[in-house]
Amino acid sequence: MSALADTAPRRAGMPGWLAPALMLLPAMLLVVGVVLVPLALTALLSFHSFSSSTGISAGYALENWAEIAGDPYYAEMFLRTFRIAGVVTLACCLIGAPEAYIIHRMRAPWKGIFLVVTLGPLLISVVARTLGWALLFGGRNGVVNKALMDLGILSQPIPFMFTEGGVMVALTHVMVPFMVLSVWAVLQRLDPRAENAAASLGASQFTVLTRIVLPQVMPGILSGAIIVFALSASAFATPAIIGGRRLKVAATLAYDEFLNTLNWPLGAAVALLLLVAIAAIVIGCNALVERHYSKVFQ
Repeated sequence: MSALADTAPRRAGMPGWLAPALMLLPAMLLVVGVVLVPLALTALLSFHSFSSSTGISAGYALENWAEIAGDPYYAEMFLRTFRIAGVVTLACCLIGAPEAYIIHRMRAPWKGIFLVVTLGPLLISVVARTLGWALLFGGRNGVVNKALMDLGILSQPIPFMFTEGGVMVALTHVMVPFMVLSVWAVLQRLDPRAENAAASLGASQFTVLTRIVLPQVMPGILSGAIIVFALSASAFATPAIIGGRRLKVAATLAYDEFLNTLNWPLGAAVALLLLVAIAAIVIGCNALVERHYSKVFQ
């Protein structure tokens, strides 16, 4: 039947590749118009110069890229961006993977209830969740800080606003559900008989987790880490609210250059450099994930 379907376009005088190409054409046009064209225009914009008196120049120059490469401020800002993203990714792996495994081992109806509770924050705006952390720990008037100081447990409020630690905590809360989803998807294919067989042969629970469960769950952890890292490195709302203007990351810097100083070429260069860096890291990690999948599930 499939052979007859494959030869049908050829009988009608149509090349075999034309039908799939026509089916992909609407999606390709959407990708080109919505993704590739804006990226190309942003890349071209980054090669223009800017002056507060004359605005964006018509000629092309490497002024913005030279400024980014020569000013240590930008190196520090990108280092902070990827440092925060790396710590958040590690924290999500340590929290999300065990959480997904524990929920996976629960019985109904508790499994569904706790899964909804874990993924429920995805239904709430990132801005609302971040403002919640700001209200809890926002200086001396934060709910938690005020309560601990009134009880005499703390003499000074816990520093949270305008700190890297505060941004990491808030971002971890935002990103953990993505890690849980990634690990959960892999756990659905995990055969419980393998764990039971290992336990019946005398293996301890720690051995079962490290030798049986972890190797099969690792592709989900790596996939979740890629998602969490990419979203954390490009996050804007949480660093803007918790970090403020004192603690800039790449996304907030690009925003300021576009809308505050109106230096669109420099903002485009920062945004493009962030995109290239994240893409390079994601592609490299994706190759690692595919290699691991081929070894585990071959």
